[in-house]
Amino acid sequence: MNANISIPKRLKTAGAVVLILAGIKLLLHLLTAGNYGLFVDELYFLACGQHLAWGYVDMPPLTAALARLARLVFADSVAGIHVIPALTGAGLMLEVGWLVKELGGKVFAQLLAGVCVIVAGVFLTVHSYLSMNAVEPLIWLGCAAVLVRLVRTEQNKLWIWFGALAGLGLMNKNTMLMFGASIVIGLLLTPARKWLFNRWFVVGGIIALLIFIPNLIWMIQHQFPMFELLANIRTSGRNVQLNLLQFLGDEVLFLQPLTLPVWLGGLAWYFFHPQGKKFRFLGWTFIIVLGILLITQGRTYYLAPAFPMLLAAGAVWMEGALSSKMAWLKPAYLFILIVGGAITTPLFLPLLSPESYIGYTERLHLRQPKIETFRESALPQLFADRFGWPEMAQVLQKVFQSIPPEEQGKAVILAGNYGQAGAVDFYGPKLGLPRAISGHQNYFYWGLRGYSGDVVIAIGMNSEVLHRYYKDVIYAGQTYHPYAMAYENTPIYICRNPKEPLQDVWGEIKNWN
Repeated sequence: MNANISIPKRLKTAGAVVLILAGIKLLLHLLTAGNYGLFVDELYFLACGQHLAWGYVDMPPLTAALARLARLVFADSVAGIHVIPALTGAGLMLEVGWLVKELGGKVFAQLLAGVCVIVAGVFLTVHSYLSMNAVEPLIWLGCAAVLVRLVRTEQNKLWIWFGALAGLGLMNKNTMLMFGASIVIGLLLTPARKWLFNRWFVVGGIIALLIFIPNLIWMIQHQFPMFELLANIRTSGRNVQLNLLQFLGDEVLFLQPLTLPVWLGGLAWYFFHPQGKKFRFLGWTFIIVLGILLITQGRTYYLAPAFPMLLAAGAVWMEGALSSKMAWLKPAYLFILIVGGAITTPLFLPLLSPESYIGYTERLHLRQPKIETFRESALPQLFADRFGWPEMAQVLQKVFQSIPPEEQGKAVILAGNYGQAGAVDFYGPKLGLPRAISGHQNYFYWGLRGYSGDVVIAIGMNSEVLHRYYKDVIYAGQTYHPYAMAYENTPIYICRNPKEPLQDVWGEIKNWN
């Protein structure tokens, strides 16, 4: 056999384009990884990483495991903790290039799809901090690409890889159930249903279940706390309520408005183009996921992981639609997309100082879509929730040092939410603070953590609530940061003389919301 196998120049060029785009995506996030502080959810995930388990009130175990890994490798470095989401962003770029190739795209389609992902604001944001949302697009698109390859090559054994990815997705975020069900329904609605009825599909399902079983057992043992949490969120009205047009309007802004022709064209390509009809199940998958989110009043960014498969198809469509007579439109559109992306990138990536960001958005008359009903500061929530945590810990240090030495040994910090508690656990050890307790999310399960609760420094708690449990509740200070979320600027109280042991009323402190 001739060992000097020539590789077509087109393939080498396409591969180079994908690698360069992945490198650009990675570099964007690494260069901005330390610009802002840790996001509120990150503080909680890092705390969960110190309490590894097969499940948590509000998530499967993968994110906590990644947080533990990040802390082991990078210690307390904010930039270091953000390396993992940056790598998942680069991985998404590689997968987009792979799917474009599977769908029949060439160099321009690779380039266009990759640029669309890079400029999409939602991916700029989710790949800038550690969370399950950084990993989720990687898994969803990987599942879609495996199925496209299965249909194209008629290799049923690829269900094994789909099952492995789906199992990992279930260990990352519960919305994988929604995506997996939508995929199956999409297949049933198209001729591709024939790929469901074979033993390899069953094997893939068994693999996914085996990976998921530890988390499933944990949820059964804890009476499925996620259901209670979701019910509480709906009752509280915490999420912004949107109708169909408002929901889609936010998606257009999240994806960068100039990418609209690409992902909308991709949806149409799956349904109507002769080349795309065999993959129509992905079009149905997107529509079903959208419908589920509208019915359940899900947040707009929950749909984000489904867009890369539309962007890949739209890039293939646009590559073919722009014939030689209109070839000049290809570089023209790419140029406009890059310029437009450069303009909107500071809206979603922690690139500017807060002062510069505020001035920039005022000139553009644009802001990030609002996802919760909480009152924001001068910054949108996805940025504001990265400010004020070290300063809050420093104020708590002053309060802690103000109490008599004999009380310091038994004092504990009671936090109203997991961000405040996570900030105490992350920044507190260097400041000499005790650990935090809280009734919020999984902190509730961790209980009093060995403290009696006789002396409590409370933050983020209403004084009226505290008076239910303590005879003496004294105002001791105030946290404040101009760019933090408004509700994080909160009073601090010192509580003494419990009316009952805190352990006995701990169930009343529970706050799953």
